[in-house]
Amino acid sequence: MQSGTKRPALAAFADQAGKFSAMVSGLGLLAIAGIICWEVFARYVLNEPTTWVTEIATYLLVAVSFLGLAAAQRARAHIYVELVVDRLSEKRQQDFLAFANWIALFFVLFSCWQTGIFVYGEYVNGTRDWGLLSTPQWMPETPILIGFVLFGFSLLGENLGIRAGHTAARSWLVVLLIVGLVVGLLLCGRQLVMIQGTRLDWGTLLICAVTLLLIGVVSGARMALAVAATIGGLALLFWFARTAPILAIGGLLSLAILGLMLAGVRIAIALGVVGVIGLYVLLPKPQLLTVAERAWSSVNSFTLTAVPMFVLMSTLLMQSGVTGRMFDSLVRWFGRTPGGLAHASVGASAIFAAVSGSSVATAATLGRVACPDMIKRGYSPKLTYGVTAAGATLGIMIPPSIPMIIYGSAVGAPVNVLFIAGIVPGLLLAGMFMMAAYVWSKSIPGSAPPGRRYTLQEKMSSIGNILPFLTVIGAVLGSLYAGIATPTEAGALGAAMAAFLCVVYRRFSWKMLYETAVETASVTAFIMLIVVGAAILSWVFDYLKVPRTLVESIKEANVSPWMVIALISLIYIVLGMFVESISMILMTLPVTYPVVMALGLDPIWFGIYLVTMVEVGLITPPVGMVLFVLRGVSGNVSLKEISAGALPFVGIILIFVAIMFIFPELIAWLPSKVQ
Repeated sequence: MQSGTKRPALAAFADQAGKFSAMVSGLGLLAIAGIICWEVFARYVLNEPTTWVTEIATYLLVAVSFLGLAAAQRARAHIYVELVVDRLSEKRQQDFLAFANWIALFFVLFSCWQTGIFVYGEYVNGTRDWGLLSTPQWMPETPILIGFVLFGFSLLGENLGIRAGHTAARSWLVVLLIVGLVVGLLLCGRQLVMIQGTRLDWGTLLICAVTLLLIGVVSGARMALAVAATIGGLALLFWFARTAPILAIGGLLSLAILGLMLAGVRIAIALGVVGVIGLYVLLPKPQLLTVAERAWSSVNSFTLTAVPMFVLMSTLLMQSGVTGRMFDSLVRWFGRTPGGLAHASVGASAIFAAVSGSSVATAATLGRVACPDMIKRGYSPKLTYGVTAAGATLGIMIPPSIPMIIYGSAVGAPVNVLFIAGIVPGLLLAGMFMMAAYVWSKSIPGSAPPGRRYTLQEKMSSIGNILPFLTVIGAVLGSLYAGIATPTEAGALGAAMAAFLCVVYRRFSWKMLYETAVETASVTAFIMLIVVGAAILSWVFDYLKVPRTLVESIKEANVSPWMVIALISLIYIVLGMFVESISMILMTLPVTYPVVMALGLDPIWFGIYLVTMVEVGLITPPVGMVLFVLRGVSGNVSLKEISAGALPFVGIILIFVAIMFIFPELIAWLPSKVQ
């Protein structure tokens, strides 16, 4: 929007909706952490465990996940593939942003419609939860509907702000179209009112028509034509492909998702839109209510409440400032070793990974703390940012790991066993990174100047700077592996300890806590929307029997397991160049997991392998997310130089994958000892 023009009232309303979304979701997230900590206190101190915390915390997760969607949109937190869009001019980027928002609004309107029907049906039928509270299900499901409505207004408001020159008449026309859509859908009732002789129903037709009219009023006829061509083209393509072989249909669905993502559509929306069109076109009859059912069932999981708890913990630790002190301590211990600061960076990454669960958080933190110091002391930018990028990947290997939580929840693998299984591979990989840094510093003159020698007294006095991390690690992992706490409870306790560290180091304020909670809620919302989109798409894949057909084809071809793993690895390497890690896991699991299980491989082994392949994607050019994070905090170091520094470590991770396949005992050994 050009400066000096009056902002549309609807855009201002959407902005307020985003602020409301941020406030409610942030407070809801703090409530989750608070009641989970109370459960641990009540169980072990008062000896009176509660009967309500697990259920209420799960319902709060649902509320935070959906009520936070508008806040995530306002903060531009939703993930998209940057490969094409970010290379365009600013004007063209705005056009693609508007296009992505309209595609998202198409999905959101369908979700609002079906969620409204779903929630009302639960209310009428008196459906209750099987838990001890016997909660009427419409109550925790209602925030899903409210969240989608707020998200829709946020998308519409952003598009109103992109294009200048909106008159009051246009704004009122937008309002009338929205009101007309709501009234029309209410008149359609709870069942699909089919148009005789077709697969179309009046509700779907109404949503498509009103969406295109909204686009025409707000963004013009050309944008309306582009969106109509995209949605209509995919629907026609899927319709004509209905009689094709099952694997061909599966490939077509995958290509449609990649095409939308390359056009700048958010990854979660791309999954959801293709899933919705598939539900409508590819199944014997439309099953649109699946959208609402999967939105509820995929997020209504106590296991997933661990995700926001570990994100909150890592964010509070970054706020506390202990990371810089930890790195300084490790520098003293590795100072005279060739490539000493590189070893300190990997060590700091491994320690920070043990409390963060996020490679992006690790990269952002060490990129600000370690990299400037290494450059200042004469380290080459390639080694500096290459080893920091590699170390950051440990964030999702060394427990706690958010991708492991997502994987365990998706396939039913025990998260605590996955955490234990990741320790030895994570430490071994950290050792391989250190060895590579040592060889690099010895073989390339000038890449790593000698560091100063520190006395034993200086080294010992620095241990106090590492103790806060070791304390948090001991509390989180110790309580988890001793069976004292669930992953969610361990994460909540870690978040409480991180908040205490903020108080100790005088970094705490209520404003900081609120902003941290809102940021965590936004991250949680975009992750859970990806979970929802993948769940809808997975329903289509399962109904079409794509995984089963693929498994049967592989069995008939009598392909050896190592060839299948090699092919899957190649797919993950290619996807990792374009797709964010959690999205990649959820996109592929419906197909790859049944194949791997058919080969007789262990689900825990596959989980660690999958996380390792995600690590490759995080630092593989051109769009490895860690590379972009480091570029953002590096100042004047080019992405090309950062990528060149990371490439040798990509090779090391791939070698490590081969080692895991040859020696699966590396993964199974520690879980077998602990159990």
